[in-house]
Order: sequence, then structure tokens, then C-alpha cells
Amino acid sequence: MILVTGSAGRVGRGVVAALRANGRPVRGFDLRPSGMGGDEVVGSLEDAARLSEATIGVSAIVHLGAFMSWDPADGERMFGVNVEGTRRLLVAAAAAKIKRFVFASSGEVYPENRPDYLPVTEDHPLNPNSPYGLTKLLGEELVRFFERTGAFETVILRFSHTQDASELLDEESFFSGPRFFLRPRIRQQETFGNTANADLLRSRDIGRPAHVLARNENGRPFRMHITETRDMVAGVLLSLDHPDAAGGIFNLGSDEPFDFAVLLPQMAARTGLPVVPVDFPGAGVYYHTSNARIRNTLGFEARWTMERMLDEAMAARRQRFGREGTP
Repeated sequence: MILVTGSAGRVGRGVVAALRANGRPVRGFDLRPSGMGGDEVVGSLEDAARLSEATIGVSAIVHLGAFMSWDPADGERMFGVNVEGTRRLLVAAAAAKIKRFVFASSGEVYPENRPDYLPVTEDHPLNPNSPYGLTKLLGEELVRFFERTGAFETVILRFSHTQDASELLDEESFFSGPRFFLRPRIRQQETFGNTANADLLRSRDIGRPAHVLARNENGRPFRMHITETRDMVAGVLLSLDHPDAAGGIFNLGSDEPFDFAVLLPQMAARTGLPVVPVDFPGAGVYYHTSNARIRNTLGFEARWTMERMLDEAMAARRQRFGREGTP
């Protein structure tokens, strides 16, 4: 039996579905039901009793469950779930005598948005500058401690930014809306209380829906990795089963980052919306994270190109808005 925490999330649902498709027994664990049926425990990582129940008869764990927030008011909960919750799960896993524990960490442990060098490899200094990145680094330390004490094999995966292809051209998407569309980004910045950025964005509003091309204060377009969920699922499954994964730490994500100066015109060509460039204060997002180790060691292959993702995104957009793909 394989336990997957965060089984109602995008990657968790994919991992559970893939394991079941291969005829493997799997149990989900999440705050809410996944809607997928099958063996599932509904509970919190803050509940040690539910975690003990969830690990009964389990031989391996994929720990994807986490809480992410940029709101300072959520800091207490984020540390409670991501750090103390991970510790509780590790204790339960040791008691259940599992064989392998796969931990979903994040590129924010480096941090990717302020790298010392490019591309960022697994040997890059770990200097998180976000509370979420700090919780993931502390989670890694807990995982490594349990491996050092001989409790079970562990694998640490430092996740890239992950999205379903269908989300990329969806203004209502939690991630894609504010990242690629002007008015959703205005609303996001207002929610965050970033008045200066919200005012800057409003000053660029052209009176109709538009894409936003984010650039830094010097006009350099943002660049980042965006990895399709199905590629992330494939990497998780490799880390669960591959003998050479044991004890490893791997960056998991797309082969190359995407330059927004190239990506936004590709999006606009599909949606028919104009692109509005906005120069934000500061250095901006600009990084390249190497996945060479997981490719060379486990044979990981990222199959979802951006063109393929955008084709699927446009098909989803047409389903929402009709043949032309516009509201």
C-alpha cells in the first residue's frame, strides 16, 4: 500500500490515478475528499491520530501535502502544517516501518528568484527568502534526519512551478490569471496589499482584457520554469520506484525556463488579446533550474513542451467561451 498525502491536489490526484491505473494499492490523505473514490483518509497533517491511522499497512509514502500562502497572517498555520505536520508524518511512517518516503520540497529553498549562479543545481546554497521556502527547508532537514537514523529510504524532490496545461489561458486560474492577465494581476496585488504595484498596473489598463508582460525595473522580461502536472507525476513515480533514487535530492521540473518575452506573444496569438508590458520595481523573476541530475540518474523526461501546453489551454478556453476563445 502506498500513501499519498495531498491526494486532492493537482499533483496528488495525478499520482493516485497513475498508481491505480498500474494496479497498485494506494491510499489518499487530504483535508478534503478527492472525489476519486477508493481508499482515502480525510484528515489534517496536524492530527497525529489520523496520520497513524493513514499509515497502517503502508510500505511507502509520497508526501505532497503542504500549505502555501503569501499572507503573513497564515505564517503560524504554514509552519504547523509544513514543518510540524511533516514531523508527525515521519514519526508515523517510522512506526509503520515503511521502506521509502518521497518528500515534495520546492525550488524556493535555494531561492530560485535570487540565485547565486545559473543554472541552479542541487548543490546551490540553500538560502530561502520566503516563509514557504523556509518551511520546506526545515521539512527537508527532518526527512534527512530520519534517513540518517536508518528509519527508511528517502527521496527529496525540489518541485518546479507546476500547472495543468488547461490553466495557462484561464483568467480565473489561481496561478495563471495573475501571472499572464492584467486585470487578474491588479486584483491579486490589491488582495496582497501591494498598493504601489496595483496602482502601477491600473495605470497600464487599456480599458479591455489584456495579457501582462512582466518585466523588471530595467525592462528585462521575467523568466521561469513552468512544468506540466503530468511531467511532475512522472517524476514522482520514478522517485518512488527507481533503486537509484534512494537517498537522492533532485530538482524536478521542465528542461528549460520560459522567457516571458517569447511566451506572452505565443499566448496572445491564441487568445487575440493585446500584450501590455509592465516594468515592476526590483530585479524581477529570472532563473534557470537544472534537472540534469534526475534526467541522468532516473531517466526522467519532460514531455510537455510549451506549444503542446498552449494548444491544450486553447482547447479548454474554447470550451468556456466558444469557437473564438474570447468572452
